[in-house]
Amino acid sequence: MANLSLQQLTEEIEANVRIALAEDVGSGDITAQLIAADKTASARVITREAAVISGVAWVNEVFRQVDSTVVVRWLVADGQRVEANAVLFELEGRARALLTGERTALNFLQSLSAVATRSQYFADLVAGTAVKLLDTRKTLPGLRLAQKYAVTCGGCHNHRLGLYDAFLIKENHIAACGGVAATVAAAHRIAPGKPVEVEVENLDELREALAAGADIIMLDELSLEDMRTAVQLNAGQAQLEASGNVNEQTIRAIAETGVDYISLGTLTKDVKAVDLSMRLSL
Repeated sequence: MANLSLQQLTEEIEANVRIALAEDVGSGDITAQLIAADKTASARVITREAAVISGVAWVNEVFRQVDSTVVVRWLVADGQRVEANAVLFELEGRARALLTGERTALNFLQSLSAVATRSQYFADLVAGTAVKLLDTRKTLPGLRLAQKYAVTCGGCHNHRLGLYDAFLIKENHIAACGGVAATVAAAHRIAPGKPVEVEVENLDELREALAAGADIIMLDELSLEDMRTAVQLNAGQAQLEASGNVNEQTIRAIAETGVDYISLGTLTKDVKAVDLSMRLSL
């Protein structure tokens, strides 16, 4: 459960932007052609609401691909909290390029900042506890790594990136493989060194998962009392992750049971884009 770093995302960012520009610009921005090719301009991008910023590298890449002579000057950084009406960055360059890149750049920034803002909101709710909040795979197709990076900008953490970097064994896997012990043993044999997580729905299943040597145990919709008991039974053998029935009202109490992690799909799937605006000066 290591967090993504920006350095890991260089190729991903280039591909995200290339696909987004192809979708938006296509064979060419015909409206921008109304402006003289040599006309220069400056612009400021502001946020109309408080937010946590994420997406600086995606914005930079948009203007690099549209016109590498455009100058982008940032006044904020990823992970920074800003108030409404704050200026986020300034642009200088050919007017055509500024307008062509505007929507794609703001789409990335408004979406990733929305994830960071929501993540920070939930991180604040458990401040002072030892728990780590994790994202899930409930992400926009094609933007998983971008959204997971944004989660870290908001003070939360990354669960597995996909189906390839960790096991998450659920009821159907167990049934198909012949029990918890057999399933966990097979997982360790198939991919030694990969984390093996088992989902349990009660304390008896927890005991089975502990005996089988699971690295992480997901407590699926257990009561607070059972979570506290699970922490005692576990006694540090595995890492415990709480999941299900997690919301603004319940998250603090869950964190205080002593579990290591709480996973929330809401960090990436229930977000509303941050309201941004670009103001051009000719």
